[in-house]
Parts: sequence; C-alpha cells; structure tokens
Amino acid sequence: MKTKILVANRGEIAIRIIRAIQELNYEAVAIYETPDRDSMHIRSADEAVWIGDGPRCDYLNIDKVINAALKSGAVAIHPGYGFLAENAAFAKACEEAGIIFIGPPSDVIDNLGNKVTARRIMAEAGIPMVPGTQNLKAGEEGLQEAMDFGRKYGYPIMLKATAGGGGRGIRKIEQEKDLKDQYAMARAEAKAAFGDDSVYLEKAVVKPKHIEVQIIADKSGNTIHLGTRDCSIQRRNQKLIEIAPAFQLTKEQQNEISMTAVKAAKAAGYFNAGTVEFLFDNGKFYFMEINTRLQVEHTVSEMITGIDIVRTQIKLAMGKDLLIKQEDVHLRGHAVEMRINAEDPKNNFMPEGGKTVRVYRSPGGYGVRLDGFCYQGFTIPQVYDSLLVKLTVFGWSWNETVDRLRRSLNNFVVIGPKTTIPFYLNLIKDPDFKEGWFDTSFLETHDYLFKYEEETSEVNKLARLIAEIHCKGGNAYAA
Repeated sequence: MKTKILVANRGEIAIRIIRAIQELNYEAVAIYETPDRDSMHIRSADEAVWIGDGPRCDYLNIDKVINAALKSGAVAIHPGYGFLAENAAFAKACEEAGIIFIGPPSDVIDNLGNKVTARRIMAEAGIPMVPGTQNLKAGEEGLQEAMDFGRKYGYPIMLKATAGGGGRGIRKIEQEKDLKDQYAMARAEAKAAFGDDSVYLEKAVVKPKHIEVQIIADKSGNTIHLGTRDCSIQRRNQKLIEIAPAFQLTKEQQNEISMTAVKAAKAAGYFNAGTVEFLFDNGKFYFMEINTRLQVEHTVSEMITGIDIVRTQIKLAMGKDLLIKQEDVHLRGHAVEMRINAEDPKNNFMPEGGKTVRVYRSPGGYGVRLDGFCYQGFTIPQVYDSLLVKLTVFGWSWNETVDRLRRSLNNFVVIGPKTTIPFYLNLIKDPDFKEGWFDTSFLETHDYLFKYEEETSEVNKLARLIAEIHCKGGNAYAA
C-alpha cells in the first residue's frame, strides 16, 4: 500500500497540498465538514473522511483530526494555513500519536507563536526590532504599563494579542484616551479569538512597507531563503496583493534583510518552511514575527525561483535533507498574487457567502497560475473564508507582469457573487502601482480606487448578459 498523508485543511490550499502529495507518489487523505460536502478538495484527494457537521469547529478539533489520520492509516499530516496550522498543541498531539507533522516542532511553534517570547529570542540574536513591551499585566497595573510606554515612545502605538496571527488581534492606538478605552476590550477579544488574553505593545511604524522572506530549513541545520515578498497592499491588516521580489529595496538591502531572516530562523531552531516578516521604513527594517506555516502567498516565491515549496516541505518532514544550497537559488523576473475573494470592495469588503457562481471562466496562458476550488454551479459557503481562487502572474519585467495581470483579470469571469476582480482592474491602472510605490497605507491614501464599474470589460458584460438570459429560461448565442 502507498504511504498516506492527511491534509488538515480545506479549499484551495488543500488542493495545492494534495497535488504535491500525489506527485510524490503518496496517497492524499482529505477531511471535510458537512458544509464542504460539495467542495472540490474532497474530490481531488484519494480518500476523504467526514469529521462532523461543523462549521469550522471540527476543522479545529484536534482529537477528530488525529482520529481521522489514524483511521485512514495516514503517517503524516500537512496543516496548510489557518485552522490548526500554527497550533503548538496540534503539532504536539501529532508527535505523541506517532504522526509526522509537516511543519516545525511543537516547541518552536509555541515559542514563535508567543510574540513576546519571539521578540526575546530575536533580541538575543541581535535581530533589529521596533521598541516593544513584555506581556502587559492584567487590570489597572497593565493599563499603567501601557500608558508609561506610550508616554516614553509617543503615539501611535500598536496594541497586539500575544497569541495573534493572520492580521487579527491588532489595534492601532492614536492617543492615550484611546488606550484607556480599548485596553480591556482588546484583552477580552484576544481571549475570545485565541484562548489567551495576553497583550503587548509595540511602537507603531507609520506607513512602512510590509516585507517578508520565505525560508526553508532541514533538520541538519541547513537554512536557505527564497528572496523577499512585498505584502504592503492590505485591508484591515490582511493582505490582498503579494509581490515578489519586494519593491524599492536596493540589491544590498534585499540581501541584508534576506540573510537576517536566515539568522532569525536559525536562532529559533527552525525546521521546514516558514516566513520571517519585517517592517521596512526609511531604509531600515524591523523584525515583526515568524509565521510557522505555509503562507497563502508562497506562490509568488515559487514563480520567481522555480522551487516547489510544498513538495520540499513534505520531503523534509519525511526525513530528507535540503538538496538546494543558497547559491542554487536564482531569483528571476517578477510575480504578483491577487486574492480573488467573493467580497464587495465597495461595501467594506463584505463577504458574498451564500451566492451561487453562475458563470466561471478563468484565464490562462504563459506565466499565469491559478490556485482555487471554485467552479460553475458552486454555492459559496457562508461559514468559511471568502477566498475563491488565487491568481498568480509571472513576467520577466514589471511592465510585462502588469500587462499580463491586466489581460488575465479582463479574461476572468465570475458571475453570481461580487468579487475583487473589478477593484483589482482599477487598482493596476493606478500610476503609483505601475511604478511600484506602495506601503501599508496604500488603500487609505488611494480611496478613489473604490470608484469603478462592476464590469470593466466587454467579456464580463457579455457573460453577465448570457447568464441573466439563461436564468430566465431563454437562449443566447455569442459568436
């Protein structure tokens, strides 16, 4: 019998991992909750295990996921991103059950998942960081610590959940009055979201670039980087667009920040694939965190290096050493990933769950990659993330990349839910985007980008007309 690997996730990332598993001649085992019974990921796998009615709670149930692996005979689990991917208790449960966890060891996840502990490790290794605190004490004593920090370093400051991640658990505090109002609320929200009410403070870096570095490490201590990514274009601290390599950094800065990421990974005793995140401002960079999992945006690093990160993750977890040395990594061209979400950008990115995709036609051609699970007739669950498909485009020059991006978005037809496609078509026409000038304030300072037509191409207009005629029982023909 072939070796089985269970994928503890859903949607596009589950399909991405399933493909890598099957390429390595292993069998892929999917899991699913009842709302996902029509999801493409369970049809892509060799085997699927139902774990409960959900929603979401069963994907987060460590015992159920471990039992599904044992029941299916899987020897390893890949967690993907989100859900249990950065849960040290889950990694520990895999270790105790004799199941290979495709990611770093549980103690490394635990150390780096605690942002205060991570800062201490980086400080001891000499990694540059913005000023910050340890965990603040509860109650009035903690509020006083926070006020003292704000008075010392000045506002704005960032109030963060110690166990936070994925852009959640972050509050920007503009003045002391706001701190008094939000301190207790932030602790309560951190407890509800992460099961831990610990919070800490960092001095806010105003309008920085959000730069991250993809790293890969084996158990023998060999650690390499795959260059930088620029993830500055965000909404509500969550990324919309990712670009590799990062813009507006000199070759020397690119090398320095990348080698600092390798140093940080080694200081943490890191193993497998991960991402070291930095803030970049006025030629200086500051450590932010290490994400102990596969990133949504790993696709752009794969496009500019030709290295399959997920395949490498699996091989490392199964006991292989890195065959790639740093001198073997060659960065070429540019890549952009855009998250095609079922959201209404004009309505504060309100999710469009519950709607059915009546027409789905995706782009293709040289340099175009799609990672998704959407199809015509698919009804978008209301209980999960709104991501439908990731569009990743490669070009040898930035201008070629933007041209290919425009063509791909114009050829991308999704009728039914509102999506981010028309917003992106408007965004890529912006002069600042074309020149590569963007930081984390981009959407705030370019609010006119939200004034766009719902259908910006003749292809989309014709597709919508045909879909509407079809739904009314008529016939339509197009040459």
